[in-house]
Amino acid sequence: MARIDDLRCEVRAFVAAHRPEGLATYDAHPSHDHAPCPAEQAWTEELRRGGWLCLSWPAAFGGRGLSPLEVAAVNEEFALAGAPRTVLGIGERLVGATLLVHGTTEQKQRFLPRILDGSEWWCQGFSEPEAGSDLASLRTRGERCGDELVITGQKVWTSEAHLADWIFLLCRTDATAERHRGLSLVLVPLDQPGVEVRPLRQAHGASGFNEVFLDGARARLDHVVGGLGHGWAVANTTLGAERGGDAAIQHLGYEHELRQLIDEARASGATADPLLRQRLADAWTRVQLLRFNGMRQLAALAGGEGPGPAGSLHKVLASEYHRTFGTLAMDVRGAASLLVPEPTPGHPYEVDRWQRIFFESRSRCISRGTNEIQRNVIAERVLGLPR
Repeated sequence: MARIDDLRCEVRAFVAAHRPEGLATYDAHPSHDHAPCPAEQAWTEELRRGGWLCLSWPAAFGGRGLSPLEVAAVNEEFALAGAPRTVLGIGERLVGATLLVHGTTEQKQRFLPRILDGSEWWCQGFSEPEAGSDLASLRTRGERCGDELVITGQKVWTSEAHLADWIFLLCRTDATAERHRGLSLVLVPLDQPGVEVRPLRQAHGASGFNEVFLDGARARLDHVVGGLGHGWAVANTTLGAERGGDAAIQHLGYEHELRQLIDEARASGATADPLLRQRLADAWTRVQLLRFNGMRQLAALAGGEGPGPAGSLHKVLASEYHRTFGTLAMDVRGAASLLVPEPTPGHPYEVDRWQRIFFESRSRCISRGTNEIQRNVIAERVLGLPR
């Protein structure tokens, strides 16, 4: 524990000395439809110089080699300081985590440094129009041509594809194999002929999601992760990191935004309504349940277990809480929740922070695997129930 205490003290001193002016306070769900603002970019550079990015990566690849328990402690200190530690998007959270387990030495040497220095940004190409929850039914094809794969198909709900340089995707490289046995996970550059990215405009005006069309796009065979036909096993590592990676500290962001909503309710007089007071209290209770579940998952990580299927439990709890919270925020604000700010040039339809949370919370039970699928995972792999 002495090492963790030292890390906490180091974080506090770093934030006090290097936090830039204009950096926003902690946001549990920041918008990803545009590039970071100058203050966020400046903060990321400070973190990079201070060695606070990609903390779990080995020192040989620019990380600190911290354990899950240590990473959680560091992230908690940054969050408590109101200056969250930048995570380098899908590149750090998913691509890096996957390459460290399944990647070749050459793949790690090629891609990890460019994720760390910010020169290459990533997006994830799993979901398709006919393959969302049932990922093994995907239709995107990867056909071998010499030392390359020629990829044809379509991906949808691809976060940040409009900002990305690379996409890591699942495609079917063996049409004769049954379902998941013919899949491969491939690293594909987006800046090439045969790739088209189309933003999907959402109800609140943002375009953080995209469709990606691939028509003869090419990827090198040595950019297949884990070997041809082994994509399902590799993807399970990716999905485990996606669903379980932030469980230990996610409650901090929820606590922060709930406190802000309570402050607004007090200021507006909404707390005079006993039903709203009860709903605010219920929200606080559910956030604490998320904290306890995160601690349980952190204990498993500290014991050497991977994120595993328990990440599905946290995903269900967190997404259903936040959907309820989005509705609560609108009810606390009352009629004001129906109004949008004055339009500005280039931004004819803007929403404020609470409205954005409401809109985005509608989809959290679907994204990262629908909650119906997560409940199947929990039933079979956590509770041991029959299929």
